[in-house]
Amino acid sequence: MSNRLIDENSPYLLQHANNPVEWYPWGDEALALARENNRPIFLSIGYAACHWCHVMAHESFEDPEIAALLNQHFVSIKVDREERPDIDSIYMSAIVAITGQGGWPLSVFLTPDGRPFYGGTYFPPQRRYQMPSFREVLLAVHRAWTTDRDKLVQSSQQITDHIRQSQYANNIDLEIKSETLEKAALALTQAYDWKFGGWGGAPKFPQSMAIDFLLRRASQGDQMGLDIARHALDAMARGGMYDVVGGGFARYSTDNQWRVPHFEKMLYDNALLSQVYLHGYLLTRDPKYLRVCEETLDFLIREMCHPEGGFFSSLDADSEGEEGKFYSWTPADIREVLSDPKDVELVLKAYDITEIGNFEGANVLQRALDDSALSNEFGIKETEVPHRLKQIHSKLLEAREKRIRPATDDKVLVSWNALTMIAFAEAGRYLRRPDYTGMAMRNANFILSALHPIDRLLRSWRAGSAQHNALLEDYSSMILALLSLYQSDPDVKWYIAAEQLANEMLEHFSDPQGGFFDTRDDHDDLLVRPKDIQDNALPCGNSMAAMALLQLFSYTDRGDLYDIAERMLRSIQELGSRYPTAFGNWLCAIDFALQPAQEVAILGDPTDPRTQALASVLWESFRPHTIAALSAYPIPPGAPPLFMDRKMMRGKPTAFVCHNLVCNLPVDTPEDLRTQLKDR
Repeated sequence: MSNRLIDENSPYLLQHANNPVEWYPWGDEALALARENNRPIFLSIGYAACHWCHVMAHESFEDPEIAALLNQHFVSIKVDREERPDIDSIYMSAIVAITGQGGWPLSVFLTPDGRPFYGGTYFPPQRRYQMPSFREVLLAVHRAWTTDRDKLVQSSQQITDHIRQSQYANNIDLEIKSETLEKAALALTQAYDWKFGGWGGAPKFPQSMAIDFLLRRASQGDQMGLDIARHALDAMARGGMYDVVGGGFARYSTDNQWRVPHFEKMLYDNALLSQVYLHGYLLTRDPKYLRVCEETLDFLIREMCHPEGGFFSSLDADSEGEEGKFYSWTPADIREVLSDPKDVELVLKAYDITEIGNFEGANVLQRALDDSALSNEFGIKETEVPHRLKQIHSKLLEAREKRIRPATDDKVLVSWNALTMIAFAEAGRYLRRPDYTGMAMRNANFILSALHPIDRLLRSWRAGSAQHNALLEDYSSMILALLSLYQSDPDVKWYIAAEQLANEMLEHFSDPQGGFFDTRDDHDDLLVRPKDIQDNALPCGNSMAAMALLQLFSYTDRGDLYDIAERMLRSIQELGSRYPTAFGNWLCAIDFALQPAQEVAILGDPTDPRTQALASVLWESFRPHTIAALSAYPIPPGAPPLFMDRKMMRGKPTAFVCHNLVCNLPVDTPEDLRTQLKDR
């Protein structure tokens, strides 16, 4: 018999629709029931690709006795954190305050009015891992609610007050300082793991925003920043966390060596990492980084793209009930796929594939020998090794596609799609890949048509239905994505859409104390109006909003946009310099503000080879501080003010370069434009 989740659209919620637990989705019905019966709420938050969410569901939520306890004493609410990160952020803050750590599944006990008083993450069905059983937790909470309710209510108010106070950065400097970036870079250098790469110990996460910050510094001559970024990119590209057969990255590494991943593949990780590898390639011209970038984007097209143009949220870690089974290999598997014994020996040596294995009797592929070592051992040219391995990978991928696939969370989330749009738009223009630009255009058209009704942006789409108010991260990331796409495809509709979303964001999300709330002014009535200021697995809404306003300022010269962004950046500097891995995108925004954008406007028929020759100069190298626009002449309505009073010289396609409020003379040849861009 199904519960009230059966009518939901989220794949994660639907996974629990036939539990014996009387689950409710978050909403007025469940909250009213808790208040009317004065029963505490058990709030369970997770997501479809979460391995331990599946474990707890099987062990506890499918257990009739545990379900009976929940049904008798609690109102049980399920939330998909990917659909409702606003709810997740509030109660994750509570659990971190209570226990000192967080994660998913998130298990929180609330008063009937939604205030948290106790919780944790995963609870086992019996005592193990030095943890109480979930049954014991339920009985203890019920007993405390029955016998000592006043104490729980008092505790819930203290936790709620803490959540409210923790949302704001209190120190606001008088100006944006370059010392902030110097201190942050030093902190990243001192904390870096030079043995295995990355920051922190197992589980080790890819710090894409920190790496991108270092690459931005490297573009200005910071050799140490480049050395660290390259070391990190090399460490992850060897495989393990990176899928050398099919492309794309898993969520994180369970060990320090990046060897055995937690196998779920998230859209946002692959969007951010493909972009970072693109930037690494543009700075170094290392073909390995280009390969990882393109293979990751191709994986997204092949395995995570909806026919209508949206990108799916994630691939599960498990298949056939086993984590990683889809991605791991035995020597017998390799011999079955490859007919040439030389190919078999090459791949066994390249990835140290053994009978013992490195993961539960099988092997997760990670390069053990580099191209030079393989060249010497097998007597083939070093330049031939990547080509041979690519052919082998293609055969392994074809064979792997016949396996039972991990489940796909096929909902489309705006912010994650926007990050993906940026990756495809950038790769399209820098790599001269019109197919990638086309994917970004297709994605933008889908989001703007399916998830942007007349008066607002929505967050989530699945099976033809869009729902949930968009959050700040959806608005700010879409503004950035549309501006990036506008630089790859000179259709003014992208700029107009970005400006419209920016106006909606300013009207409905602004906080009078500075920055933006995560939710609209007409959003659900939550415990607090959340305002996340920390970059986590993906950039926070506020850091992306600051970057979006700075870019729009470069297109418009609207001083009010710059003032809002500047105040935001000034308020975050102390935290950013002390905890750079938690404020990586903020540091990129500060870097953008301190290196005022080089603004380039090109006038000319976009189909004219002379116009295209001017535009191609822009993307010959990594230009993180360049804002560009291309327009036909006469300039169409809605074009950015960057084109104001511009005219073509002698009827030829013409480029205008401005920097630091000073404009150079217009030029009409690629050579002259290249010279002006180098003069910065």
